[in-house]
Amino acid sequence: MAKERIEIKSWDEVPSFASEKEEQKWWDEHDISEELPETFGPVPEGELPSPREKTITRPPKAAISVRMERDLVNRLKALAGKKGIGYQTLLRQFVADRVYEEEKREGILK
Repeated sequence: MAKERIEIKSWDEVPSFASEKEEQKWWDEHDISEELPETFGPVPEGELPSPREKTITRPPKAAISVRMERDLVNRLKALAGKKGIGYQTLLRQFVADRVYEEEKREGILK
């Protein structure tokens, strides 16, 4: 049986890590609450990180590829930037919200 992950509600709960391996192990056991990202305002223009040259990957729960128009991706990135979150995170939130609404509409959820 999978161990239940610990939800953090404040960035103060995140410790300093001695190594990336230690940090990865910690994040494998913890999740952030839904409210935590809302504590940040939008990232000021010019303070967004530059594109990564190397992608650090963690084993995904489930990975898929989705093709969409470049314009839609650009709009999603702009909206995510205003919210101060990653565009893939925002896309997951949108999909989860829509699936929930459809499940309610279909009577799967009450």
